[in-house]
Amino acid sequence: MKPGWKHPSIRLRLALVYAVVLVATCAALLALNYALLYNSLYGPIDADQARPTAAAEKQQWSPTRADKLKQTMIDQLRTTTLANTAGTSAIALVVAALAGLGVSWAVAGRMLRPLRTLTAATRRISHDRLHERVALSGPHDELKELADTFDQMVTRLEASFNSQRRFIADAAHELRTPLSIVRTGAEVQLAKRHNTPEQWEAMAHRALVATGRAERMLDGLLALARSDSGVIAVETHDQAVAAAEALSEADGEAERAALAITTDLRPASVSGDPALLDRLLSNLVDNAIRHNHPGGWVEVVTGHGRGEAIVTVRNSGLGVPPAEVDRLFEPFQRLASDRTAGSRSTGLGLAIVRSIVQAHRGTVTAAPNAGGGLTVTITLPAGQPLCVSSCSGS
Repeated sequence: MKPGWKHPSIRLRLALVYAVVLVATCAALLALNYALLYNSLYGPIDADQARPTAAAEKQQWSPTRADKLKQTMIDQLRTTTLANTAGTSAIALVVAALAGLGVSWAVAGRMLRPLRTLTAATRRISHDRLHERVALSGPHDELKELADTFDQMVTRLEASFNSQRRFIADAAHELRTPLSIVRTGAEVQLAKRHNTPEQWEAMAHRALVATGRAERMLDGLLALARSDSGVIAVETHDQAVAAAEALSEADGEAERAALAITTDLRPASVSGDPALLDRLLSNLVDNAIRHNHPGGWVEVVTGHGRGEAIVTVRNSGLGVPPAEVDRLFEPFQRLASDRTAGSRSTGLGLAIVRSIVQAHRGTVTAAPNAGGGLTVTITLPAGQPLCVSSCSGS
């Protein structure tokens, strides 16, 4: 291919194809018409000539000069008719080819107009103009379906970009709060002329709490990023054991809040990433304990059902409006401030839970309890290996 060579456009190729098909069809029809005309001119006359020839063999009849002249005139008439027909057909074929090319060009342009609209919309759309849509009108054909599918894709991209921007803004805000506490405390202490050891100790304690909160925030962000990237390891893991370990780690916090813990931990083996699955149960238990009221209760149940491992965590607490339940699974989304767990809450607990469950091809549902609190139910494929990036294809 020569440098700078440009392929003909789809419109030109369609027009040429249509024109070639039209010309070929017209040529076939004209050839058939010519054959029928030839047969009509020569067939009957030859049959008529065959009868006197047979009689001439019996009666020894010989054609006269007039008969020969008549036959010559008939042959000339047939030749002239066929020649005129061939010439007229050739002219008609050329006219049909030109007309067909023009009509095909116009029809192809009209058919490809939606593609030009789609191309123009694609050029307009960018990361800061995701509100643009093709909004193609017309009959519901393949091109309309393509344009609608493109609009749906852009809608999903817009939602993803907005969610990403919101996540970055919320993460920056959440991380700035503990850093501001540390900086403000240090500035206040340094501005004083005389500081007692108790004041420095109090400032160090506030800085330690704030940096611990920032550390938990970063740890949650890393866990969320890891679960969003998919399952890395695949091992058999019992969610009942993971729940028992999570309850053991949170036992001290539950005792300080005087919470009553009830469990029904039956085997619930799944195939997945053990680290993520442990984090899943840890977040569920921590969320149930922290978002509770003193003297409340927490219930953790694990088991199998219909080929799935089921984990259910219930807790008491403040009432949760049903319309706000889905929002709790978004990063940094909380209810009223009285439902937060103070400095230990990062706003990422249930968001990480949902991400881990989706990475393991499971489902997570939540429903408010009648007396307050929340019931979170996790279902994961039981004992079904997951094919991940580390799996080797056959």
